Amino acid sequence: MLKINQLTKSFGTKKILNDINLTVQKGEIALFLGSSGVGKSTLLRILNNLETVNSGTISLDGTVLDLTKINTTHTVGMVFQQFNLFDHLTVEQNITLPLEKVLKKSPADATKIAHHLLQRYGLLDKNNKYASQLSGGQKQRLAIARALAMEPKIMCLDEPTSALDPVLTSFVANNIQQLATDGYIVLVASHDTDLIEKLNCTIYLMSEGRIIEMAQSENLKINPDGFPKIKKFIAGHE
Repeated sequence: MLKINQLTKSFGTKKILNDINLTVQKGEIALFLGSSGVGKSTLLRILNNLETVNSGTISLDGTVLDLTKINTTHTVGMVFQQFNLFDHLTVEQNITLPLEKVLKKSPADATKIAHHLLQRYGLLDKNNKYASQLSGGQKQRLAIARALAMEPKIMCLDEPTSALDPVLTSFVANNIQQLATDGYIVLVASHDTDLIEKLNCTIYLMSEGRIIEMAQSENLKINPDGFPKIKKFIAGHE
């Protein structure tokens, strides 16, 4: 279980995150919805040690995490909006290099792990291509596979359906749902309201660094009027 308690982050005098509190169980998806600049991506960056916090705590399975070292044990996997792949390396090397350099896996073990994940995500026939030669959807899958190779407990995805067509959006949503089925704690930051229809998740609508409304996706579908702020955001009225 991931528990975030009274998390606050400021840049200068501007509060980017303002008293964030939430709990996400294993096998659950938390979808952080909101327009650009509301703090949803910053929250994921904090979990990945890419931003510091001003106050608050984050705990995993009852243990409070050291926010200066939160990802030194590779507890969190991150799939960035721009994927952040190594374009000069092959698809296979994008997975094996971190395994060998960071986790100190042997080349044989790293290759075995890479092939298993590439097979799972339909990329094994692309293993010798450079990452730069992949399509957007293929890069997305490679980024997920690379993150999973490090055996995280938490998976974060920042704007995972940005610039993808509807077919690829559905495919990515299926991959995200499968992560939850596999027992990962999944956090997704997005402004794409189509994901609400495609994911079984808890929705957290954010505005000005705060969570202003939350809903279970199933409950939202049954009774949208019960969640007026989320309904308004989906309709395109912030």
